[in-house]
Amino acid sequence: MNQHLVTVIQARTGSTRLPGKVLMPLAGEPLLVRMVERVKRAKLAGTVVVATTTEKEDDPIEVICKEKGWHIYRGHESDLLDRHYQAAKMFKADAVAKIPSDCPLIDPSVIDKVLSVYFENHPKVDFVSNLHPPTYPDGNDVEVMRFSVLETAWKEASLPMEREHTTPFIWERPERFKLMNVSWETGLNYSMTHRWTIDYPEDYAFINRVYDELYKANPHFGLNDILNLLESKPEIFEINSKFAGVNWYRNHLNELKTIDASMTKNI
Repeated sequence: MNQHLVTVIQARTGSTRLPGKVLMPLAGEPLLVRMVERVKRAKLAGTVVVATTTEKEDDPIEVICKEKGWHIYRGHESDLLDRHYQAAKMFKADAVAKIPSDCPLIDPSVIDKVLSVYFENHPKVDFVSNLHPPTYPDGNDVEVMRFSVLETAWKEASLPMEREHTTPFIWERPERFKLMNVSWETGLNYSMTHRWTIDYPEDYAFINRVYDELYKANPHFGLNDILNLLESKPEIFEINSKFAGVNWYRNHLNELKTIDASMTKNI
C-alpha cells in the first residue's frame, strides 16, 4: 500500500434522537472506545482519526482520545464534508475512508474488504463503498475515496445535504467519478432487515445486549458471531427491529438521484 490512508470516524455528543450516544457504556468502556477498537483492528485502516466538533459539549471526546493516545481533529459541527476534508488534510491523506461513529458492531474484515478493493483498483477508481447499493447488515458502513476527489466535493458541493453527509456529491455523480461497490459475499441483502447502528434507545439496548453476550468470551467477535447469536436468541433481534431500514435517505428522496424509496423506511 503506497498510498497514505486516513480513516476518519466522525463523532459528536449532540445527537438529536439519542444525545451522548457515543459516550454510552459498552462492556465497561464508552461506545466510542469500542467503536475505535474495532476500526483499528482492520489491517488496512492506516491512520485512524476521530473527527469531532469544536462545541464544548464534545470536550469529553477529546479527553477520551488523549487518554487513549488517538488522533483527533475538531471542526465544523454540521458541515461534515469540511470536517472530513480538514482532518484528512491535517494528516496528509492520499486516500480517505469514512466510517460513522454509530457503527460499534462494524466488522474489521468488512472494512478491510472495502479498502482492499480500493487499493487493488487504484488509480482506476475514485470511490469505493459497500453502500451503493447496500447489502451488509446496517452498521457496517465503509466508504473510501481519493483525497483529490474529496477535495473536489469540498470545493464544489453546495446543497446542505451534500455538506452534512460528506459523500453524496461524489456517489450521486457516476458520470463524473469512477465508482465501485462491494457487495456481501453471501449474496444476501440484510441492509433493510438487520439494524446494527445506533440512533434510538432501542438500538443501544440491542447493541449493549450483543456486547454483553459476546464481548467477554471474544472481544474480536465478528459479523457471523452476531448473526449466530441472533439466530439462537431471536428476542435480541426483536429489540430494535421496528427501526430496521430507517436511515437518513428518507428525508432527501426528492434530492437524491441514485436512491429510491426501496432503500429507506419511514418510522
